[in-house]
Amino acid sequence: MVGHYCFAQTATLKGKVIDNGEPLPMANVLLKGTEMGSATDIEGVFELTNIQPGNYVLLVSSLGYLPYQTKINLGPAEVKTINISLEPSAESLDETVVTGTLKPVSRLESPVPVEVYSPTFLKKNPTASIFDALQNVNGVRPQINCNVCNTGDIHINGLEGPYTLVLIDGMPIVSGLGTVYGLTGIPNSLIEQIEIVKGPASSLYGSEAVGGLINIITKTTLSAPEFFADGFMTGWGEYNLDVGSKFGLGKKADVLLGVNYFNYNQPIDNNGDNFTDLTLQDRISIFQKWDVERKDSRIFSLAGRFFYEDRWGGEMQWTPEFRGGDEIYGESIYTRRWEVLGKYQLPLAEKLLLSVSYNDHSQNSVYGDTEYLADQRIGFAQLTWDKTLGHHDLLLGSAVRYNYYDDNTPATPEADRIWIPSVFAQDEYSFAPKHSFLGGLRYDHDQRHGNILTPRAAYKWKISDHDILRVNAGTGFRVVNLFTEEHAALTGAREVVIAEELKPERSVNVNLNYLKKIYSDNGTFIGIDASAFYTRFSNVILPDYETNPNQIIYDNLDGKSVSQGISANLDIAFPSSLKIMVGATWQDVSNTENGVTQQQILTESITATWNLSYTFRSLKLTADYTGNLYGPMRLPLLGELDPRQAYSPTWSIQNIQFTYKGLHNFEVYGGIKNLLDWTPNRGNPFIIARANDPFDKEVTFDSSGNAMATQNNPYALTFDPTYVYGPNQGIRGFLGLRYTVF
Repeated sequence: MVGHYCFAQTATLKGKVIDNGEPLPMANVLLKGTEMGSATDIEGVFELTNIQPGNYVLLVSSLGYLPYQTKINLGPAEVKTINISLEPSAESLDETVVTGTLKPVSRLESPVPVEVYSPTFLKKNPTASIFDALQNVNGVRPQINCNVCNTGDIHINGLEGPYTLVLIDGMPIVSGLGTVYGLTGIPNSLIEQIEIVKGPASSLYGSEAVGGLINIITKTTLSAPEFFADGFMTGWGEYNLDVGSKFGLGKKADVLLGVNYFNYNQPIDNNGDNFTDLTLQDRISIFQKWDVERKDSRIFSLAGRFFYEDRWGGEMQWTPEFRGGDEIYGESIYTRRWEVLGKYQLPLAEKLLLSVSYNDHSQNSVYGDTEYLADQRIGFAQLTWDKTLGHHDLLLGSAVRYNYYDDNTPATPEADRIWIPSVFAQDEYSFAPKHSFLGGLRYDHDQRHGNILTPRAAYKWKISDHDILRVNAGTGFRVVNLFTEEHAALTGAREVVIAEELKPERSVNVNLNYLKKIYSDNGTFIGIDASAFYTRFSNVILPDYETNPNQIIYDNLDGKSVSQGISANLDIAFPSSLKIMVGATWQDVSNTENGVTQQQILTESITATWNLSYTFRSLKLTADYTGNLYGPMRLPLLGELDPRQAYSPTWSIQNIQFTYKGLHNFEVYGGIKNLLDWTPNRGNPFIIARANDPFDKEVTFDSSGNAMATQNNPYALTFDPTYVYGPNQGIRGFLGLRYTVF
């Protein structure tokens, strides 16, 4: 009876360890000061039995995650259940990446440097779109291209947005029109990770991957929670909602469904120019992904997305009845887009993967009284063969891309229909235990420009398990479509002049990367990722705003364009749950023509990003302080009399957020964005030129078409919204709620 009594009084502790909703197997669970411990099973579940009643400290640890500890009290015969969510540490450098080599490999083993950002990173500064979420990635800058409609693109290492290829699940479906308007509406809650490659990747991905690429990888049905909802609002009246769930369909199919809705409909004019500071938007995106179970774990997935957006910006009194007229200026854009993409592994002994995608993008827009109607369709199919032979890791592939584009501009007298077939080969040769060499070559046939070859090479030296040196060299090419990529060509504020038949741009790049991991005796982890890069372009096409202030002249540069610099990221994770992520980039992006070298317009010379995170475990509260800093960039002026600054100041946007996780399945978060209340009108008499006369009705022109200085136009300006280098949105609070069922 005594033994039975003692056994009955012991307690049991059980629970589940997860990472972002996904079970975490093989995590170590220990009661501090005792020998009682266990490891989680494949479902992340653990159970400790026969525990004497009392107060304990529970320790949970797993490689690549911050250690977790909490105090618990166990009473006689009590059965306590606790669910634990581990935070990835800066140490998590062993993620599986696919972007650098088109095959899944450990990030540490990839010969191509790939930066990886998880959903945890995105949550530290919640945003309504991928475009805004990338603002705190070192060397990556979302560039707003118009003060009125606020459309933009992504710059990598100072290179213009069209040089960046954006992929969704490895499919190049965000390009052309989508480059400008397709980066919003991807639900952040459905993202598994974001992979970024800086430097040319045309040998694997073809045209547009000249400056770098961003691969947005969506969750599978295995990693997604059963249900999630994430909504927030800001003090400016912005509302964003993500909702999703997964469910089974039959015995072998699982479906992931996600919906994103964003709305902002309160015109605000804090800088007093009678134009909206932030574009009004109403958009919805619906995403669905199917994963089908097959024999031998072969891949079969199919996904689709529908996107619709109505956005406008302009004079405060603008309403839809003024759309397309010349009484009150407004820029109104209706965008409808749908996409499908799929992957199917052939039922063969060899590893052959067929990938397909198709998208249809329709845009109905007006810029003042200039109408721009455009349709674009892109089809893509690719077959790859992944084969290992001894020390050789081979990848062979063939692809075909179909581009359809039509608009109502004089530059497109008839619709473009272009087929681009391609073949490529890549071999990673491990010629010594710590050394490997990757060589690749791609051949494309473009009916407009003939045969195009793009080689690449990469060398990796794994000095030790904690030190890796990589050298990459590659070439890139890009065929330019002005009216789908250059928003300035559409505003109607300037005449577009194409000086000659434009040739495709070419580039050569060299990148040196060093990765270092340091483990201290007290459990602190330090990660250092540093790079030096050099890219030289030929036939580069740049808009000339300065020769004639009433024109944008597009021409191949008769000279060279160079992007060079150094970049470094420092990640530190302390056992106390303090995490520090700091990045900085110095870059020199210049153009040389006729012996004259000058800084490329709208390109910063220095950037910095940071993220300081600390969890008050007893309060179940996490504080995140994020920010970025950008150095001076040359800005587009309208002439010698233009009183606006020729160079931007060094400016910074900083944010703070607090997240409370003490409620079952709920997270409450809130904070302040743009703590310094910085906006680009500081130090400038105005941002938009001639905002009081957007149709230039009161501008006097000389015989050459140049604006003349008059009493009501002393600076000889015309209407122009392209002087923009940062967001006009000032300080604002935000509050949000997440609900997740695992």
